[in-house]
Amino acid sequence: MKRLGILLGVALMAAQAGTASARSLEDVLKEKGVITEEDYKEIQKSSPIKYKLGEGFNFTSADGKFSTSIGGVYQLRYTLMDNDDVNNTAAKQAQDSSKFELRRIKLVFNGYAYSPDLTYKMTINFANIAGGATSNGGLLEETYVNYRLLDEVQFRFGQDKVQFGRQWITSSAAQQFVDASAVTNAFVPGYDTGVMIHGKIAGGLVNYNIAGYGGVGQNTYRSTTDNAFAARLTVNPLGDVKYTESDVEYSKNPLVSVGADFYRNTLSATEANTTNTATGNNLSFAKSTSWYGLGKGLLPAARAFSAGEALDFNMAGVDAAFKWRGFSATGEYFFAEADGQTTNHKLRAQGFYAQAGYFVIPKKVELAYRYSYIDPNRDAVNDLWVENTGAVSWYVNNQNLKIQADYTNVHKQAAIASTSGKNATDDQQVRFQVQMLF
Repeated sequence: MKRLGILLGVALMAAQAGTASARSLEDVLKEKGVITEEDYKEIQKSSPIKYKLGEGFNFTSADGKFSTSIGGVYQLRYTLMDNDDVNNTAAKQAQDSSKFELRRIKLVFNGYAYSPDLTYKMTINFANIAGGATSNGGLLEETYVNYRLLDEVQFRFGQDKVQFGRQWITSSAAQQFVDASAVTNAFVPGYDTGVMIHGKIAGGLVNYNIAGYGGVGQNTYRSTTDNAFAARLTVNPLGDVKYTESDVEYSKNPLVSVGADFYRNTLSATEANTTNTATGNNLSFAKSTSWYGLGKGLLPAARAFSAGEALDFNMAGVDAAFKWRGFSATGEYFFAEADGQTTNHKLRAQGFYAQAGYFVIPKKVELAYRYSYIDPNRDAVNDLWVENTGAVSWYVNNQNLKIQADYTNVHKQAAIASTSGKNATDDQQVRFQVQMLF
């Protein structure tokens, strides 16, 4: 009779469960009180293979000691770039581009082994294969093991996102626009390999991360004694705030998060190059189009770094996020500095972005706006990079199936413009993206 009751409960709740497809049916039944905790555990044991939309297929051993989920992320994108060249019309036409791309095609493995406290994750991004070679740092992205001693004390080892910058930590699948802001791409370190201690205090009222990394980026390793250090602290006075940008959940109560982070690294003259060769680095902030690459090129000869000196990098950031009833707002400010160990010359940069969005149709259609500002060399003139972006997103099924479009005016002042005559530019960018999680 007990099993019959459970089956009847399943039949009665099937329609309601369809609206909560990101959870399993037994989760819904337990929440509704149809089955007890003991029934829930029995069903879990008797159902070694399950599927949750957005999380993939889950395989659990009969004894419950091992579990693996296999899921995927598709982001298919179209980008139209109307590049600005004031020199002549022919050049302008030649520079414009229309591109279809597989922006992110990820296979995600996560689960636990021996104990639910020992978890792991591995993400493979097939979109990083181009022409038989790998790009953007390679196939492996987040690849680590995590041990939970307590909620407040956890240890992680492997390759992960360096915990610096709220938007960078937020999954690309949970962002408000088609992609992250130019500011985030310019200042964050990216992925790196190392060890981290982290935890949630008072149920997420305070979160912290303290980590040491190899210091040369994704799938790149160094054998010197120099390493990178990163620390992040967030305070959530009204309750834990998830790393998602839009308030698609339509929060009933206001949520606020305030964070601060710090990053330090030392790169040798070879490692500090901006070409990302095998002898260099895979750090995002050191690329030719990021704050260091742009700012370094604006240093006058009398204050330039010498060819053979090591550089000390220090970066800091502060951020804030707010969500309530379909409205969300996020902002971050970054400060960065590179110091030559031999010349004592200094390069300073700063940048910030602010964005906000609101669901004009609750949980379905959102409008958003973002302003971004980058100054790659605070001691140079005419080197600002400013973007204004408007976006509309249709959440067909929460983040699991989402269609997005945005328009950006990309303004670069003369010192960093890509035109042959070094004139300031106002490029126009239009992007469309379809996202599917399974």
